[in-house]
Amino acid sequence: MTSDSLRVERLDRVVIRFAGDSGDGMQLTGDRFTSETASFGNDLSTLPNFPAEIRAPQGTLPGVSSFQVHFADHDILTPGDRPDVLVAMNPAALAANLPDLRPGGVVIVDSHDFTKRNLAKAGYTTSPLDDESLDDYRVHALDLTGTTVEAVAEFGLSRKDAARSKNMFALGLLSWMYGRPTDGTIDYLETKFASKPAIRDANVTAFRAGWNFGETTEAFAVRYEIAPAPMPTGRYRNITGNTALAYGLVAAGRTSGLPLFLGAYPITPASDVLHEMSKHKNFGVTTFQAEDEIAAIGAALGASFGGHLGVTTTSGPGIALKTETIGLAVMLELPLLIVDVQRGGPSTGLPTKTEQSDLLQAMYGRNGEAPVPIVAPASPADCFDAAVEAARIAITYRTPVMLLSDGYLANGSEPWQIPDASTLPAIDPAFATGPNHTTTHDDGTSTEEFLPYLRDPETLARPWAPPGVAGLEHRIGGIEKADRTGNISYDPDNHDRMVRLRQAKIDGIAVHDLTVDDPDGRARILVLGWGSTYGPIGAGVRQAREMGVDVAQAHLRHLNPFPANLGEVLRAYDQVIIPEMNLGQLATLIRARFLIDAQSYNKVSGMPFGSDELAEHIAKAAKSLDNADGGTR
Repeated sequence: MTSDSLRVERLDRVVIRFAGDSGDGMQLTGDRFTSETASFGNDLSTLPNFPAEIRAPQGTLPGVSSFQVHFADHDILTPGDRPDVLVAMNPAALAANLPDLRPGGVVIVDSHDFTKRNLAKAGYTTSPLDDESLDDYRVHALDLTGTTVEAVAEFGLSRKDAARSKNMFALGLLSWMYGRPTDGTIDYLETKFASKPAIRDANVTAFRAGWNFGETTEAFAVRYEIAPAPMPTGRYRNITGNTALAYGLVAAGRTSGLPLFLGAYPITPASDVLHEMSKHKNFGVTTFQAEDEIAAIGAALGASFGGHLGVTTTSGPGIALKTETIGLAVMLELPLLIVDVQRGGPSTGLPTKTEQSDLLQAMYGRNGEAPVPIVAPASPADCFDAAVEAARIAITYRTPVMLLSDGYLANGSEPWQIPDASTLPAIDPAFATGPNHTTTHDDGTSTEEFLPYLRDPETLARPWAPPGVAGLEHRIGGIEKADRTGNISYDPDNHDRMVRLRQAKIDGIAVHDLTVDDPDGRARILVLGWGSTYGPIGAGVRQAREMGVDVAQAHLRHLNPFPANLGEVLRAYDQVIIPEMNLGQLATLIRARFLIDAQSYNKVSGMPFGSDELAEHIAKAAKSLDNADGGTR
C-alpha cells in the first residue's frame, strides 16, 4: 500500500490517550504531541494523570501513567470525556483505561509485554488480544518494543536502553496518523540528549521509524486531518496552569515595580511553580526552597514586611501548616499571596489527583476572625490573569490573598495568547514616604507623626512602610494593634473595632459584577461554577442547549468577596445548580449568604467532571422543573 492509496478522513475533533507504566515516558510523549498540535494551530486541552508513588510497582494498575489530549478545529473547553484513541504500552495500561474508551474507538497496543506474568499483574486470566473482549474496538496489536529495538540496533545500546525509545516510536506513528508536524520534536530530542549522542540518535530514529511504519504498513488504511482552529490574531504558545501562574506572578512583580520573593516547600501539585520561577532571577525574582511549609510562609511574610511582593505556594496540607502565619499576615495587614494548588484530601490524600476541597479552608481555616480575599482561575491560561488580579488586590488593600488553583489546572494545558506586557495595568504599591498625621497641641504648636494603622478612606488599607525609612518606625507582632498607632492593645472596644475594620476592608474590595451567559433570556436554570469546573460546565451547557434545554451559565472568579450583583443574579432563576469537585462547599456558602436553595452536583473521584454527565444532569433538572409546574414561570 502506498501513501497515495490511503484514505484521508477529515475530523472536527479527536481525543487521544497515551498510557503505560510511569517509566514508559507517557507524559513526555503526550507533551510532545501536544506541543506539535499547538504549533499546528488546533485548539486543545490536556489531562495528564500519573501515580502518586514515585516508583509504583511496574506492570500494575496503580503504576499506570496516562496523558490525554483533546484537539479540534474549533473552540473546545475540556480534555474530553472519553478517548477516541487509546495507545496502551502494556496490559495494565489497557485494563486501566479501556473502560473509558468510546465504543468503536481505536486501540493501539504494544503486544510485546502481553506475557503471562504481565497479564496476571493487570488482573487478566487470558489475553484480551486472544479473546472477544476487544471486539467492540478497532484493535492494532503491534510489537512496538521489538520493532523499536530493531530500528535502533545500529547505536549499540543495551536492549533495555533501546526499548526505552518505544514511546518515540508510538509518538511517530500517531504523528503520522494525525498529520502532526515533526521538526519540533526532532529539534527537542536533539537538544535534550545533546550530551548523549547514542540516546539522541536512538530516540530520533525511533520517532522517524514510527512515522515511516505508519506510512508504509498496510495496518492503517486511513489517515486523519483536523484543520487548525480559527483564533484571534496574535502570538500563541501552549501553556500549563502552573507555568501561567508563575508568569502571572512575575508580571505582577514587574507591573508593581516590586522585587518578588517566593518562599516555598516542594509539594505536589504546586512544585512546578517554584521550578519555573527559579528561572527568572533576571526579572527581580528571588526563590527560597525552605525546610518546611512554616518557614516558607514566614520568609515570604518577612519579605512583604521588607517591601517585596511576598508569595508562598503549596497545596491543602501545606495550607494547614501555614495557617497561623496567614493569621499574622491578616493582623499585620501586609500584601502576601498564598497559592493553593488543590489536590484530593484529607491529609496526604490523593497527591496527584485534583479536587476543589479547600474552599472552606481558604474562607474560614484560621483562628479568630481573619478574613482574606479568595481568587480562583478558571482555566490553565487564566492562571496568568488570576495571579495578576490576586497581586493587585493584595497590594492595593494590604492583605494576604488566597489563590485557589488545582491539579487539573496546574498540569493541564491549552493555547495561550501571549499578552503585550506594555498593556498590563500598573499596580501602585504607594509606599509611605513620611508622616501622615498632624497633631495640633493646646499651645498652637503642631507635631507631625506616622500612624501605621491610619487607613485610606476608600480602601481601608493601612500604609505600607518598609523598615529602614527614617520617621516611619512602628511596632509589629502578633498581639492586637491599637487603632491608628499600632501599639499593643488589650482594650476590648479596640479589638472589636479592629476586627470589624479588617472585615470591612475585605467586604469593600472592588470586583467586577458577575456576567451571565443566557443567550435568549428564557432560561429557568442557572449553572454556577468556580475554578476549574469552568470548562466542563461550559461544554455541558453547550450540549444541553443542543438538546433543546434553555440553561444559563455563570462563573465566579472572586469567592471572597462575592460580586455585588450575585444575589440579584441568583434570584432571577428558578433553580441554581452548582457542580463542584467537593461535597458542596460553594453551595453551602451560597445557601448561607443568600438563602437560595442551591442544588449541589458533586464529584470527588480525583478526576474532573465530564461534559456528558453534566449535560444529562441539566436536562433532567429542566424536565423535572417543567413537570413540576407545567413549564410556566
